[in-house]
Amino acid sequence: MRKHYRSFFGKGVRLICVILLFSFGLGTALAQQVQWASRVIGFSSELVHAKTPKQYGAQQILGKPSKLPNFGNSACAWSPSTEGNITEEWIKVGYNKPMKVKQIAVAENYNAGSITRIYGYDSNDKEYLLYTNTKDTLPVVGRMSNIFIKETPFMVTSLKIMLNTSRIPGWNQIDAVAISSLSTPVKAQINLSPDTPKELKRENLGRGVNSVYEEICPVIAPDGKTLYFTRPEQPDNQDVWYAELTASKTFGTARRMPSPINTPEHNSSFSITPDGSTMLLNNIYRRDKQDTSRIKLYKGLSVTRKNGQLWGFPEQVQIQKYYNDNDFAEFSLAQSGQVLVMTAQREDSYGSKDLYVSFLQSNGVWSEPKNMGGVINTADAETSPFIASDGVTMYYSTPGLSGYGSMDIFATRRLDESWTKWSEPQNLGPAINSDAWDGYFTLPASGDYAYFVSAKNSFGGNDIFRVELTKQLQPDPVALVYGTVYDALTKKPIGAELQYSPKKQKGESGKASANTATGEYKMVLPLKEIYALVVNSSGYTQNTDEIKLEKDSVYKEIRKDIYLSKTGTEPPALANKLDIANLEVGKAVVLNNIMFEQGKFDLLEPSFVELDRVATVMKENPKMEIRLEGHTDNQGDFMLNIELSKNRVLAVKKYLESKGVTPERIQYKAYGGTQPLASNASEVSRKKNRRVEFIILKK
Repeated sequence: MRKHYRSFFGKGVRLICVILLFSFGLGTALAQQVQWASRVIGFSSELVHAKTPKQYGAQQILGKPSKLPNFGNSACAWSPSTEGNITEEWIKVGYNKPMKVKQIAVAENYNAGSITRIYGYDSNDKEYLLYTNTKDTLPVVGRMSNIFIKETPFMVTSLKIMLNTSRIPGWNQIDAVAISSLSTPVKAQINLSPDTPKELKRENLGRGVNSVYEEICPVIAPDGKTLYFTRPEQPDNQDVWYAELTASKTFGTARRMPSPINTPEHNSSFSITPDGSTMLLNNIYRRDKQDTSRIKLYKGLSVTRKNGQLWGFPEQVQIQKYYNDNDFAEFSLAQSGQVLVMTAQREDSYGSKDLYVSFLQSNGVWSEPKNMGGVINTADAETSPFIASDGVTMYYSTPGLSGYGSMDIFATRRLDESWTKWSEPQNLGPAINSDAWDGYFTLPASGDYAYFVSAKNSFGGNDIFRVELTKQLQPDPVALVYGTVYDALTKKPIGAELQYSPKKQKGESGKASANTATGEYKMVLPLKEIYALVVNSSGYTQNTDEIKLEKDSVYKEIRKDIYLSKTGTEPPALANKLDIANLEVGKAVVLNNIMFEQGKFDLLEPSFVELDRVATVMKENPKMEIRLEGHTDNQGDFMLNIELSKNRVLAVKKYLESKGVTPERIQYKAYGGTQPLASNASEVSRKKNRRVEFIILKK
């Protein structure tokens, strides 16, 4: 039996319709006295779309507002199934913790004003009329309706909201419903970090990059020197473009990427690996069987690899049980090369496109995409994910969380190794997000500048902007490790595969490649870790080393050149009698028994016998010229090792000069620990790396 609950508040009922532009919301202590609906008990109807059945459903009313303080249509709000229904619509919601109530807050995000009555229920499901609205309301797009009542004498367990949808033209939507024991108005909030800056300089990258057409999908290379992006609305075709950073820290005029990346069909790019030699491309590339010069594109993902300056033909990325029921998809490859995040609409999606994760398996095939969970996915479309270099922070865009415009950028942090548990996404704030469309956030490894797409103050469609980030907005710092892999004998660059793995299991294992033409490699490693590094190249002895970052706390760039010896060709030791005729020009010879005190560069007496023989040979061969090369192991500070090897090789040079060898016949070079002959994992093998070699330059 329905009880009209009027004596409770009499004439004290007040309806306060607060149209919010922005609010930071209530503090933690106050929030504990505000509850948002946690379950749907029943409803009259819900709007259902065949392709996205969860959008606009009754479940969308649960939790905090997904649209307010912004107003308008939202797939993350409950909508009755029809417009202007003369029969009342209703929805009943429950709360986790029964409480006495002074306030009911209803987030009416779209076509507000159709609420006629609200009923409350106690623990016995007894019904009480808490609010009646007999007056027509002037139509507004949206508002937070704060309804204040005298405190209920019973503990409210649920509410039932009655709607007359014929009162307000168009679709009527409710984003969320709260109960509160407070007299302070409940307000919708945008989830911001307390340290989020209110002002940052949004810099349009200029007409060298941006055009009157749209620019989307920017990807900045980890070293920050090359920006790749897509122009989808140019008159002739959608192509991938790139622009390079100049000495003045601005980007030069953009140029089209070459074939086969760009084809007569629509092309777009996603991630680029740290070494700049592997790129993900939208679609699957296949040559026409009738005309092999023609390339056809199919839904999926491809990878292209750079050999020297040329990009190879895109190869299909194999993902187990991959399908996407949406017309659009985006991908982001973690810097480790082992984790792939994508957007797709699948059977287990929360609405439209969701974020999914896939892992690289030992057979080179990616695992079946796994939904990344309801903390970051909404009933609306998630788009443009980007995994930061730390492998923990992820940025993406969605209209399904409270923001400033039609699409905002959010940041979230991974909580475990499953990649399905994430922190509550935080809006990047009004300095980055505008009242327009904002997305495609990307960062270099340094984290100093962010690049993103926005329609605010653009030249035409969406443009690419950048902002200099404060420390609060940057992901965890990393190290950019780079260098060249060389043949230890010829000093010519060679291709190689590099594998790294954390020794303390705080980071992810990963792979990198050295370009077969240039030998150059780059990889990004999170700090606070020691990494084991293994380098392999066909026909060469495996090189093992360590990269110590456990004491680092700020971004750094480390050059680490790697030298590989061909199998069975380690530098020979100096024989008892040096036969100059049998020594090749350009070939290294190890000087054994060259001894120093640990950490010092003063020659010890046992070294003199070996060096005296070298001096004798050089005096007997007056045209002979050599280069001394000093090496250490990799223990300790990198630059101190370089300095130590330099001082030691200079000590050897000085000794030979004291024996009558003129200075101009002796060159020298110091390598520190960059050219190990053996593993640095044990003291026995490290001894092989602490050495002085000489190379005959001229006989």
